Amino acid sequence: MKYRLILGLLTVLSALVGTDRVRAQGQLTVSGYVKDKANGEGLIGVSVYVKEANTGAVTNNYGYYAIPLPKGQYTVTVTYVGFAKRQLPVTLTDQNVKLNIELEQEGKELAEVTVKAEREEDNVRNIEMSVNKIDVKTIQRIPALLGEVDVIRSIQLLPGVTTVGEGATGFNVRGGNIDQNLVLLDEAPVYNSSHLFGFFSVFNPDAVKDVKLIKGGIPALYGGRISSILDVRMKEGNAKKPELTGGIGLIFSRLAYERPFLKKEDGTARGSFIVAARRSYADILAQPFLNSDLRGSKFYFYDLTAKGNYKINANNTIYLSGYLGRDVFGSDFGFNWGNTTTSLRWNHVFSDKLFLNTTAFYSNYDYLLDSDLKKKEENKNDYFRWKSKIINYSLKPDFTLFLKNNTLSFGGQAIVYDFKPGTATAASSGDVRTFGLESKYAVEAALYVGNEQQIGSRLQLQYGLRYSYFNYIGPGEAYSFQTDVPVGQRRFPVLNQTKTYGRGESIQTYGNWEPRFSAKYELSDNSSFKLSYNRLAQYIHLVSNTTASTPLDVWTPSTNNIRPQLADQLAGGYFKNFGPSGNAYEASVEVYYKWMQNQLDYIDGANLLLNKYLEGDLLSGKGRAYGAEFFVKKNTGALHGWISYTLAKTERQVNGINKDKWFPSRFDRRHTLNTVLLYDPVKANGNPSRWSFSGTFVLSTGTPATFPTNQFQYQGYVVPHNADNARNNYRIPVYHRLDVAATLQGKRLRSNGKPRKNQDNWVFSVYNVYSRKNPFSVYFRQAVPEYVDKVLTSADGKVTFETKALQGSNKTEAVRYSIFATLIPSVTYNFKF
Repeated sequence: MKYRLILGLLTVLSALVGTDRVRAQGQLTVSGYVKDKANGEGLIGVSVYVKEANTGAVTNNYGYYAIPLPKGQYTVTVTYVGFAKRQLPVTLTDQNVKLNIELEQEGKELAEVTVKAEREEDNVRNIEMSVNKIDVKTIQRIPALLGEVDVIRSIQLLPGVTTVGEGATGFNVRGGNIDQNLVLLDEAPVYNSSHLFGFFSVFNPDAVKDVKLIKGGIPALYGGRISSILDVRMKEGNAKKPELTGGIGLIFSRLAYERPFLKKEDGTARGSFIVAARRSYADILAQPFLNSDLRGSKFYFYDLTAKGNYKINANNTIYLSGYLGRDVFGSDFGFNWGNTTTSLRWNHVFSDKLFLNTTAFYSNYDYLLDSDLKKKEENKNDYFRWKSKIINYSLKPDFTLFLKNNTLSFGGQAIVYDFKPGTATAASSGDVRTFGLESKYAVEAALYVGNEQQIGSRLQLQYGLRYSYFNYIGPGEAYSFQTDVPVGQRRFPVLNQTKTYGRGESIQTYGNWEPRFSAKYELSDNSSFKLSYNRLAQYIHLVSNTTASTPLDVWTPSTNNIRPQLADQLAGGYFKNFGPSGNAYEASVEVYYKWMQNQLDYIDGANLLLNKYLEGDLLSGKGRAYGAEFFVKKNTGALHGWISYTLAKTERQVNGINKDKWFPSRFDRRHTLNTVLLYDPVKANGNPSRWSFSGTFVLSTGTPATFPTNQFQYQGYVVPHNADNARNNYRIPVYHRLDVAATLQGKRLRSNGKPRKNQDNWVFSVYNVYSRKNPFSVYFRQAVPEYVDKVLTSADGKVTFETKALQGSNKTEAVRYSIFATLIPSVTYNFKF
């Protein structure tokens, strides 16, 4: 089967290449890299257009482009947001032309902060749909918690993206769980993208170059998750000159250093690097105010991000990047968790038309529970420690072939998984015992081919096919459970059989075809209609039965009892630009329908902690999500920004739960409204003001929750009861919040009138301006009313009351639990040398 698949893909590839060769006889190619002139960074998504031939290309993730053209004279037009447009004459006679281009940032100050796409008509002309990009400079303008710029919180302001609440890790896309988002940092997966329980992300904005979220129409290049792809690309380091940037805030500080190395005689560098670090210090500032029991408590995070590149020659470049981050939280008993990733990439240009990127990565997410954080030596004979982790190794070659009216991509990926669900070590009076769960192993492989094809001047297609294969392997044990017990009566799994497998033996295999298709038809120069369909398969699962996932949840592979998750999504959208110059405003509306198979759920009372027979507590169900996303963005003027509104519904259906009927998922939010406004005032003389302002407003329906429908009393205690066995039968109150920020730029000129080489600014922000007590959850407790037992009068005449609790009360009360119940002001100082 696998060999027939490979042969079939190669046959299709050969036919496409052969056909193009016949058509392209006598054709030449203009190709090269587009980079930022200020620092030598490759620019992603730059539009390179040849008007005479009515054709063009968009630079890939490394700034490379190629355009096949007949012999002749042409004008190449290069446009990119925030950079001055360039037009270059090109003459093709009898050989290909290598045209490397450097773009200069526009002289207008407002251009640096204007929110718009890669080119003015990109949202209309690009075949991508259900894709959102936020420029890093825009992310830095958005008001943030405690003044700290954050990638994850910024994308939550986009249509179709939500979270179950403040303090929850990750994000939800079109009704999907957080484990259904593939989060990539320089192509390496990040399994927990949050610091401090979701308050901050692991991405240091000083080291980030590009952020792209794909919610639908996912190309065949990507796989492994069924909801979205968050592709974060790091800076490569300034290849022109040394640069130091950083910031000092109320809760943490950051510092980044980048520079070129191995400069040649002409002044260009063979390579460059960047190193960026952050560390929070709330624990240090709080120490003087903690009582003796909490003195020495640890609650901080840190991360280190680094990347370097070296240009071997004109056709070969290597990149090495890495991330190391950790959160530590606790007093005598505490826990810590963190990610480690390393990516090694090789770019090779075989010819002007054929480009290869090969990536090898390592990813490790782990967490540790420790009963003794503060007194290691004193209590070295009495302790409890629990470790869990998931480790990946991968190799991924990706080819891009630039043909006439076609851009062909093909490649594959192999991933080795090592799951360590939990190993515990306990010591009592020096007697040490180790127990826990055995490691699980799996291999995932995929092959794909995709093509982007221009048909005429208005129709563009993108289609492809991906085949993924998953093998759950030994050493390990496979369990089979009794399945004839109704789910409603199942309180623990009934084991039927256990089978032991040796190292490398196949326990269970799965294979899935994953077709992808997108189409774009330009109705006019400033409007288009787009359609997409994709199927995705996901072979690993996050096991959590809490209302919001925590850093201590467990990842598990698909097994003989856990089938891979599958999702099919169909989406359509209308995109239009209008206003002065035809592109002052962007507007779009997208509708989607997504149906999902093999969604995990749990029997009542499921035990997820070091449970050897965990798979017997799991249930499998169906899911569906559908909705409409409305988006309007103003690109120009002193006041600009965007408004998005999402109308959506997300449901699950699991046999044995909610009387086998459909019920709202935990991530269902019917209405979500996001508003982002940026204001850059201009002085009377036409120069930009040193002050700029921004604000965001968020309004969304409360998330579903399961509440008791009645209660009964037993020996003076009230016991809640859900008589209908209903799941998510109520909603917590609506969520809304206003944030504002003001930025004061440092002086641009010295006292002698010359421009300053250094740049700095102060950012003043207020999170939750009107102190909304947004509920993270609502829970119930037995109310214990008090009565006055004695009235006491002191010598100075002061009257006090002594109260006692009234026992035997059967009253209950609902308690709203809020993470932030008041406004939070902050100030941050940023600098760049």
